[in-house]
Amino acid sequence: MKPKRLLQLLCLLLVLSMVAAACGDDDDSTSSSGGTTETTASSGGAAKELKPGPGFDGTTIKLGVLTPLTGTVAIIGKPLTAGNKAYFDSINAKGGIAGKYKVELDIQDTKYDPPTTVQLYNGMKNNVVMFAQILGTQPIKAVLPQLKSDKIVAQPATLDADWVHEQNLLPVAGPYQIQAINGLAYWWNEGGGKGKTVCAMAQDDAYGTAGLDGVNYAADKLGFKIAATPKFKVSDQDFTSQINQLKSAKCDAVFLVGTAANLSGIITAAIQNNLQTQWIGQSPSWLGVFAQTPLKDYLAKNFWLAAEGTTWDDTSVPGMVEMVKVHDQFAKDIPVGDIYFPFGYFAAEAVGQVLEKAVAMGDLSRDGIIKAMNSIDKLTFGGLTGDYKYGEPADREPPRTTTIYKVDPARPGGLAIVKQGYESDIAEGYKFQ
Repeated sequence: MKPKRLLQLLCLLLVLSMVAAACGDDDDSTSSSGGTTETTASSGGAAKELKPGPGFDGTTIKLGVLTPLTGTVAIIGKPLTAGNKAYFDSINAKGGIAGKYKVELDIQDTKYDPPTTVQLYNGMKNNVVMFAQILGTQPIKAVLPQLKSDKIVAQPATLDADWVHEQNLLPVAGPYQIQAINGLAYWWNEGGGKGKTVCAMAQDDAYGTAGLDGVNYAADKLGFKIAATPKFKVSDQDFTSQINQLKSAKCDAVFLVGTAANLSGIITAAIQNNLQTQWIGQSPSWLGVFAQTPLKDYLAKNFWLAAEGTTWDDTSVPGMVEMVKVHDQFAKDIPVGDIYFPFGYFAAEAVGQVLEKAVAMGDLSRDGIIKAMNSIDKLTFGGLTGDYKYGEPADREPPRTTTIYKVDPARPGGLAIVKQGYESDIAEGYKFQ
């Protein structure tokens, strides 16, 4: 076997084995529909008596979760869903939403496949109040028309700017476009990149398009041309052609729009072809175990991550302090430092805030959830991610900050902060259509 192929397979097998050991499977949580059903919820305040309806029997609020639990993207789906569950477990331990109504999660495996997502959605929609998670840009785009016609709200575990003004979605955090803009602006203005050659490498789908939208905007505002933009598919295993395109273009920086499922293969190809460049990865590209593989030295020298929030040991952020306590009580199997667990946790916080509002307004119906969401001025997360201005869909304003991380194998999660909460001037002017 060629050394290049051997290194790639070694890294991939190591990553998958570590993820399997960390995440595991809970055989006791299998539901009658073939997925997993977990009991969990949110806090505080006096509640009115509520009428039963779809997903609410008068005592328990049932929420749907559509996420990849098998396949390559399960390395994101499992810890992210664990963050959902841990948040609601902590709330249920306090009595539930409004201290009264416990939450049950119906978790189903989409395999990161849009048709499977639509099929599962149709089987669940009459039995849930809303969806606490639907993971993936393409799965969301596939199911969105039905969410609209059914008047059901879903929290998208994806950061496309397309979600900002959608009535039936509950987006959180800075969009992918903002991550790309801030990541490139920081490198250009403060990382010694001004005047150098910029390239991009992107997944060939709607997720990739979202990131490239930000790259193109940054290029226009900062005044550089994108020298090369090779694309790839999630199923690809050989990235030699794309790396050679980047090498031929003499790229000083490459913004990577991909997921953790492909990073090992991409970086292996970069090492084997001696591509020395500054990689800036969009948030779903990272997995902490990469910092424990043979790729770690190259990554520490060449890779930044544009993502949300802060590190797990940042005690200056109240939301992180609380999340760590919840993790230690309800999700010890998830490795400390994982970047997807916090996303699942603060996404669940957003759902919890909407449910609290709906209970206070006395209506957990589908119309009631939409009214509650539209009546919230701002969703807050204690610093885990930026506050999100809400209200009517047209009035929504997401956070425009991004944290830039570097790889540090000595730290939990393999990341250290280069710049926290960075907001470039050009990000401030980006318009969400």
